[in-house]
Amino acid sequence: MSYAESRSEDGPQKPAPLADRAALVRCGERVRARLAADPAAYRLPTDRAEIFAFGEFLDPAECDRMIALVDATARPSMVYDLPRQSETRTSYSGDVDPADPFVRMIERRIDDLLGLESSWGEAIQGQRYHPGQEFKAHCDWFSTLAEYWPQEARRGGQRGWTAMAYLNAVEEGGVTEFTRLGLSITPQRGALLVWNNATPDGAPNWDTMHAAHPVVRGVKYVITKWYRTRRWG
Repeated sequence: MSYAESRSEDGPQKPAPLADRAALVRCGERVRARLAADPAAYRLPTDRAEIFAFGEFLDPAECDRMIALVDATARPSMVYDLPRQSETRTSYSGDVDPADPFVRMIERRIDDLLGLESSWGEAIQGQRYHPGQEFKAHCDWFSTLAEYWPQEARRGGQRGWTAMAYLNAVEEGGVTEFTRLGLSITPQRGALLVWNNATPDGAPNWDTMHAAHPVVRGVKYVITKWYRTRRWG
């Protein structure tokens, strides 16, 4: 599965494996330096998390084509914490075809932007939100105490960076909020958000907790790609 881990409260965490933590540090250093040198990158105003925005990362035609792919794969979204499924994430989602040449082109563009190994990236997941649908506050990194962690450790380890692109402007609602930071982002067609799910020393960063607030009018489309600490799959 490639569904985000959903947590709403602090809790104890078993330390990440040393290899994972070292990889998160190296990955953070690499991407941080690359984005700092990119004149198109805008860093959101916080020192508690590394969050960057890029305007017009996708053009309108690319957004429309990706929306069609999302519609073709969308199904009720899931979270790893299945007992909390119905109260946490009410959108539709699905992995778009990674073999599609258009999808591969978009993936390579994100890989190049971040300077990360393509093989570390999960398949691009599309998400669709109708009025009233949302994804409550959660972090994308995995809980090392959860039952699913041993499997995810074998499948590529911890999630390092998240890349999320908005495919359309929403008539009303659908704001992304980093709930601990007091930062809100209104969906803008073609814009890309990227953030480091770890602290500079490789620990899970609780301040990356974010929520997709309910859509009020219209439909919201996004795509998300997560990067692990080593080859995914």
